[in-house]
Amino acid sequence: MDALTKRLTQRLWPATEPRGRAARRLLLVARHAFALGRDLAAGELSMRAMGLVYTTMLAIVPTLGFAFALAKGLGILSNLEDWLAPALEPIGEDASSEVTANIRGFVDNVNGPVLGVVSVGLLLLTVISMAQKVEGSFNFVWRVDRPRSFARRFTEYLSVILIGPTVMLATAALIASLSNAAVVEELRSLPVLGLLIAAVGDALPYLMTIAAFTGLYLFIPNARVRLRPAATGAFAAGVTWAASGYLFTGLVVASARFEALYSGFAIVLILMLWLYLSWLILLLGSQLAFYLQHPFHLRHGTRVEPIDNDARERLCLSVMYLIASDYAEPSHGWTHESLAAALRVPREALEPIMAALANAGLVVRASGERLIPGRDPHRIRLTDILDAVRGRGRDWVELRESWNGSVDAIVDRIDEAIETELGGRTLGQLVDETLAARGPD
Repeated sequence: MDALTKRLTQRLWPATEPRGRAARRLLLVARHAFALGRDLAAGELSMRAMGLVYTTMLAIVPTLGFAFALAKGLGILSNLEDWLAPALEPIGEDASSEVTANIRGFVDNVNGPVLGVVSVGLLLLTVISMAQKVEGSFNFVWRVDRPRSFARRFTEYLSVILIGPTVMLATAALIASLSNAAVVEELRSLPVLGLLIAAVGDALPYLMTIAAFTGLYLFIPNARVRLRPAATGAFAAGVTWAASGYLFTGLVVASARFEALYSGFAIVLILMLWLYLSWLILLLGSQLAFYLQHPFHLRHGTRVEPIDNDARERLCLSVMYLIASDYAEPSHGWTHESLAAALRVPREALEPIMAALANAGLVVRASGERLIPGRDPHRIRLTDILDAVRGRGRDWVELRESWNGSVDAIVDRIDEAIETELGGRTLGQLVDETLAARGPD
């Protein structure tokens, strides 16, 4: 498998790019397809989709219960069966009816006086726990190591859980009311407009699904996601989800032996399989959005190529130069993500370098994730930057006693040569020289 992946990588990333626009676009599509297939074969996305099936089974009832209770209070509650029917249609008519009936019974219990304050609190924690696991999966796709703070999780998760389904219910109710309006009925009788309105009506559920996927891709990851990659990934995921629904329905109808073998468990297993497939498609769509926003990750994916010492030193000097330049002439401000994009290196490869610079006090994080120098750039020597990324300054005195004296002397001479060559130059001087060479522009 590794040999095949290596050969395909060499074919898709040749030494020279094709000249024709059509050839380049076709190659770009093939690269994205290869990257998604490679990530799917790695198994991590599949494992996370399986984990989300479990949390969804636990949290689907309280989530729907809270959403429908709020919708009922606002007077926009539509029929539960009509709202769940498109999502559960692929598992078959019989299974869909039974699952919907069970969910309705649970939702009625959540809305009614059956539950006490403690039970409602536990259900709410279950919902928030599910949202946290979903964020963790999306953060994995977007290479984000830092989740939201607890306060942000609670407020933002709760707002999405309550407002998101309510907005969808209100939109569905509005569309249903418009569809039954007298004006729309008259327009349907017209030859051309009637066909157009029918086509729009058939496409609306899928458009709402794509819009919902886009909202998830924009909001869930703890990263800045641009609208165009999110919408493109949502469109691909929505089309794939709709197509897989038809295929899954045919599979369920054709496999009558499945229900005979598992008896009463068949409905649960079919529902779990459909949830797994839905989550996997949703994660793959998010992965596509990530690659569209960060195309330099396409070739390596989640695999981080080792960085040699020369590249580490060049990267740390480049990072400090960019941050100090922005500090001297403020513009957009640099973050970990924007630095990785500007230097065209994976964020994971840049993280150890940023951590070394932060531990040395050379970089600090200001408001809005913006990175600024830890002190005046004219007080940061270039040798300080190199020492930070090379790990100098650590206490190796006891170990050095057992090292070879000749080797130790050579390394000392290398350090002296670096110190002599740089001549005590500072980061601020480097920025000033570059700005002066650039001129008034």
